[in-house]
Amino acid sequence: MPMTAFDFFNILYSIPKTLRFNLHYFPLKTALKLPVVVSHRTYLRELHGQVELPEKVERAMVKIGFGDVGHYDRKRSRGIWQVSGTVGFGGKASIGHGSKLSVRGNLFFGDGFNMTAESTIVCAKEIRFGHDCLLSWDILVMDTDEHPLFNKENERINPDKAIHVGDHVWIGCKCVLLKGAEVPDNTVVAAGTLLTSSFSGEHQVIGGNPPTVLKHDIRWEH
Repeated sequence: MPMTAFDFFNILYSIPKTLRFNLHYFPLKTALKLPVVVSHRTYLRELHGQVELPEKVERAMVKIGFGDVGHYDRKRSRGIWQVSGTVGFGGKASIGHGSKLSVRGNLFFGDGFNMTAESTIVCAKEIRFGHDCLLSWDILVMDTDEHPLFNKENERINPDKAIHVGDHVWIGCKCVLLKGAEVPDNTVVAAGTLLTSSFSGEHQVIGGNPPTVLKHDIRWEH
């Protein structure tokens, strides 16, 4: 697809935030390679914590705030980077326009990660995505309830719990993954599914509320 005027100016206007991001998180030698490009429509609300990259880095291997989903107005879409924890990238990754990351725990993206647009990840403990994962739009992934609950003995009863997503997983639009969710390799999570627990097995479609295995012996492609 040829570059549009919007794409050209988006890249041009993104140079200041891209430079700021890379120079903040990486040693100068790595930063000058510009391994992460950040759209000017991404609000860098909190530039703390750390960002980890693989040993071999490439220019623009991680893209934050770009892409185009036709039924969203990307010209008015705004993403948020709010990080005080650790965000790790195992390789190339694309975090689409309007996506929000709020991280005070440990968040890891495997190689080939793609989150299309307008989704939110809130990480207080640990969230891990395997290689070659595709997240559609308007998804929420959150490993915390944000506010603690206590019983009459003043013991907390809603601790944060890690979320793990395996390799080659496709998560459909408007899904919600809450603390304790585990998605096995080679799985499709159907649109609108709410996941709060662990599933086993591979090559399956999970969906419904409450979620169940809807189909077996499937495979999916980008």
